[in-house]
This record gives sequence, structure tokens and C-alpha cells, in this order.
Amino acid sequence: MSRFNYIMKRLFSVRSIISLLVATLLISSFTLAIAFLNMEGKTTEGSNANPQIILWAWERPTDLRFLDTRKFAVAFLSKTIQLKSDEVVVRPRLQSLQVPEGTRVIAVVRIETDRDHRPSLSALQREEAGRAIIAMTSLPNVSEIQIDFDATKSQRDFYRQLIFDIRHRLPSNVRLSITALASWCMYDNWLSDLPIDEAVPMLFRMSADGKQIANRLDAGDDFNAWPCRHSYGIAMDEPHPKLFPDRKVFIFNPDAWSANAVREISESSK
Repeated sequence: MSRFNYIMKRLFSVRSIISLLVATLLISSFTLAIAFLNMEGKTTEGSNANPQIILWAWERPTDLRFLDTRKFAVAFLSKTIQLKSDEVVVRPRLQSLQVPEGTRVIAVVRIETDRDHRPSLSALQREEAGRAIIAMTSLPNVSEIQIDFDATKSQRDFYRQLIFDIRHRLPSNVRLSITALASWCMYDNWLSDLPIDEAVPMLFRMSADGKQIANRLDAGDDFNAWPCRHSYGIAMDEPHPKLFPDRKVFIFNPDAWSANAVREISESSK
């Protein structure tokens, strides 16, 4: 093979790879556009801006066009961030979400850490994660950002600073909330000075002290951390302890949401 033919063959190979990468990016962008296509409606005048029941919509195709927007809001998984060594791996939501016009929506980000490649938790990693979270405010109708991160004690300093960074950069009209292990709310009051609007106590899939926490709530005790005194997080497939009235309730469904499941919630809340 002549040197000229060899060079041309290499160039063709490189151009093919570049074309493939460009096509992949275009397909990914198109998929994301479809995923959020049905969230475009503006909040209608007279609708309830703060429903007391919020449905968590996790990573699956979700059709909630039957919702009564006066009673229900939707907190949808917008993206998952994995902290790995010095990397920040961002996986956006690729599944469709359909909600009626006027629905109050909360964009949720799930943060996970790689067990085999422990994250460095560096300032650069925090900056990159924060930038990915702030970008969710550009999604249609998002009025709140919610962070879901089961941070260990060794990860708390990183998490605290991340929350302060995000709050500083968020628009003033966008709320910031986090999910919280029930033990954080009941025993470990490290949440109270965080610049958040609320922490949602997770009253399902609880750890070994879950029974003790449930017993205290059933006896009428409240959480020690004040950010945890605004709402609860419960699951459709688990019993929950006694809840104080007039607090918001976030509901997780391990199965796909259906009109029957939402009707069951409406009837039980009467």
C-alpha cells in the first residue's frame, strides 16, 4: 500500500468515528427533548401553587396527565450524578414524563458514589457537580431543586459546601430542598444551619433504628432538626408511622404511577 493510500484510509477512519460521535450526541439530545416535551405548559392562573401531596416520578416512562394539579405536584428524577475518583459522571433522565398543564414540578438529582473508585471530593469535583445541578433550573416550569444524597459522615463536609454553593447560585425564586435519612432528623442535628427550605425525612426503607424512630413518631414526638418539620417521605408499599397534619407528603411508588394508585392516595387522605 502506497503512503498516500495509507494516509487517506486513516483519514477516512477518523472521519467515520467523528461522524458516529456526532450522530450519537444528536440522538441523545433528541431523546432528551422528547423526554421533556410534555412538560411545556405554563402554570395556570388560579391553580394551587403548593399542593400538599407530591408524587416522586423515578426513572421510567411516566404519564400523569390525569392528575388534579390542585391536589398533586410532581418531583421527577431529572439526572443522576455519580462521584467517581476525580470524575463527575452525569446521567440525564432519558424517560418520558407527561404532566398536565399547570403542574408544579420539582427537579430531583440523585447523587451516588462509586464504591470501587472512592471519590476525591475535591473542590473541582464539587464545582462540576454544582454546575450540573444548577443547570436543572433551565428545565420547563421547575420551581424547586431537590437533592437526594445519602452522604456518609466522611462526605458531609463536601455535601454541606455543595449545598451552600448551590444556594448561592440558585435564582431567588427557586426553592432548594434535600431528602434526609430519618436518623439525621431525629438524632443527628447537622441539618439546621443549612441554607435549605426543607429536608424531607425518608420514612421508608429505613435502617436498623427505623423501628425506634417510628415508635417515637407514633408517640407524638417530632423531629429535632427544624428543616425536617415541613414534610414527610413515605412509600406506597410500606406502612408509615403517625404523621402530623398539614405537612406535605412526598410519595414513592415502586411501580408505575396509575390513575388507580393516585385515586387510592386521594381516598386515604380524606
